[in-house]
Amino acid sequence: GYVGSVLVSELIADGHFVKCLDRFFFGDKFLSSPQFAGKLELIKDDIRSFDGTHLDDVDVAMDLGSLSNDPVGELDPKKTFEINHKGRVRVASLCKQHGVKHYILPSSASNYGNQEGTVNEESEVFPLTAYSQANHKAELDVLKLNDDNFTTTVLRFSSIYGISPRMRFDLAVNSMALELFKTGKIIVTGDGKQRRPFLHIRDAAEVYKLVINAPKEKVAGQIFNVGSDDQNYEISMLAEEVGRAIDKEYHIEYQGTHDHRSYNASFQKIKSTLGYSPKYSVADGAREVFNALEDGTLVDSIKTKTVEWYKNLQFYNDLIKEVSLDDKIL
Repeated sequence: GYVGSVLVSELIADGHFVKCLDRFFFGDKFLSSPQFAGKLELIKDDIRSFDGTHLDDVDVAMDLGSLSNDPVGELDPKKTFEINHKGRVRVASLCKQHGVKHYILPSSASNYGNQEGTVNEESEVFPLTAYSQANHKAELDVLKLNDDNFTTTVLRFSSIYGISPRMRFDLAVNSMALELFKTGKIIVTGDGKQRRPFLHIRDAAEVYKLVINAPKEKVAGQIFNVGSDDQNYEISMLAEEVGRAIDKEYHIEYQGTHDHRSYNASFQKIKSTLGYSPKYSVADGAREVFNALEDGTLVDSIKTKTVEWYKNLQFYNDLIKEVSLDDKIL
């Protein structure tokens, strides 16, 4: 997926051997590259049904296998819970049974829902969608598995942006850069007053590496918001930041939305506990996406149906139909 493709490269560059278990609905062309030969094992399978023996020689599991955002989760809430909640708890349980020492659950700051002020890891969560509700249930059940012999860590990521070999344009910064490239305007959904934290994809990959190398006592049974305080944005201000970064004439167009999530998040815990500070800014991400579109690096994504599938969600309807499994597998 979007983050996983970047993370695999980063882990291999650091000298790790990586097993990548995925359905490869999108294909495996990138991960089949000769640069990964002897350093990467591809396992085509489903988190809801794979054989746990694949975990027998694994030290750390990073469970990125899930439907990827709030709009997708609403297409079929039952399927969302099967995959994002039960599927990931199944992975964590199998990890514990097969001797994996550390399980990392990527969750989302969208679990906070709609809240005034600034929220931290001790704040009550108000998940508004099937996606965030499934994430929260997974958090609760995964953290219960933490003990002296098995470490579980939950990472509540900000909304991610930036370039990936498996590119996504349904994310706010990426979408704004694409729309500006194509039409000279930036689309803001809602009235622009919704608040949200953001994070560059390479900074997201970096936090996984930080967590697996951290002392157990600092990460065992812990939840961390992942991001930076200075990347909490009102969406209208985010649009202006993207426009300034790209330095091209533009105008902002406001469109309606059914998304009522709005919150600022604190990232002091991960900074003070693990010394984590993101390196990249929204301006960095917006420029790199726009420049890649302009120089043709991402041209294939525009010429195929990928972008339109993400934008109208028909692609995800097809995806969810295909991933259906007999409920007895669970």
